[in-house]
Amino acid sequence: MALKCLVVCADDSTNQVLRGILEALGIKVEVCPTAVEACARFADSRYDSVILDCDRDSGATEVLRLMRSSPRNSTSLAIAIVDSQSNVHHMFSLGINFVLYKPISEERAWSSLRAARTLMQRERRRSRRVAVHAKVALDYANVENVPATLIDLSEEGSAVQSENKLPPDCRVYFQFALPGHTSLIRLSGEMVWQDSTGRVGMRFVNVPTTSRRVLRNWLTTNAPATVPAAPQVPRPPEKIVKTSPAATPQPDNALARLRSSPGNRRTQSRHACRLGVDVYRLGVAVPNRCSLTDISSGGCYIETTAPFPAGTRVEIVVRAQDMKLRVQGVVQSVHTGFGMGVQLVLKTAENHEHVQSLIRLLAESHHTTEVGPFGDPWSR
Repeated sequence: MALKCLVVCADDSTNQVLRGILEALGIKVEVCPTAVEACARFADSRYDSVILDCDRDSGATEVLRLMRSSPRNSTSLAIAIVDSQSNVHHMFSLGINFVLYKPISEERAWSSLRAARTLMQRERRRSRRVAVHAKVALDYANVENVPATLIDLSEEGSAVQSENKLPPDCRVYFQFALPGHTSLIRLSGEMVWQDSTGRVGMRFVNVPTTSRRVLRNWLTTNAPATVPAAPQVPRPPEKIVKTSPAATPQPDNALARLRSSPGNRRTQSRHACRLGVDVYRLGVAVPNRCSLTDISSGGCYIETTAPFPAGTRVEIVVRAQDMKLRVQGVVQSVHTGFGMGVQLVLKTAENHEHVQSLIRLLAESHHTTEVGPFGDPWSR
């Protein structure tokens, strides 16, 4: 069954941009210009998402209220179209999941709606989410022990509340103890959506057998007949400083880039990839076949079930198309059973140029090809 979106907006140019993006994402679109007409549709139709033009706040608020009270659409994704003067915090308190800023930029809207589509698909999952409140520690790339709060959970994924902005498409390693249990659950996942309130949606990728057993037993015991909305984690009040739109990056663009934060010790931009690598301990001729999942001019992340101890000096050999990169590094962070973060040691100008050449190659091929295990490319 195709995903379906209702767009409640009277502006033809905005509707044209949104329709083009949504249909390109495989989402069926219905457009209605008035709040009254939109409210009438909730009784008979089910929508995976509703996009509301919130310029006329009273009408949009009524649409949102009726949507949330509708048996068919109570869990639909809500996306607000706002201007730079809108009270975004108030929008999220009303139940908005995503925000698009006027004038609608096709680039920013594409990024946000693609993330929204992923969430729509996840909401059709077979495993229902259970609301939970538990502390969790997140590790990603070279950032370790970032505190966050688990707010819902299923066998397939979870949502967490984090003070840190996570890089797009990153692999996350996290551990937590469920209420009533002392044993830690350790697993890896990947980010599928993120909003401006700090909520992050995760899809589980690798769950060890022991952790899966504890997770499944807890969900069986605690799953209610009707799953309530995930609780909102209290956040300290923020002073809102109004600035001109040109001077401030729009929040929906945060899905496309990582903003620096105190918890992020990296100073270089990471480039996500999937490349086969051979990793050697210095002085040992036996290669360890692993996967490179991101790289920058200063470091990289290597997935392996048997990571080396922190401080181990290694040599990394990467092959991509006609390029062969050989560099040395030092293991900085270790996630047992999952992988390790490596700081690159670039001793010569040639080493720097080779790394930059690989980064340029990844950037150029990002939208056209994907590199398979051990360097074999295939079309997306």
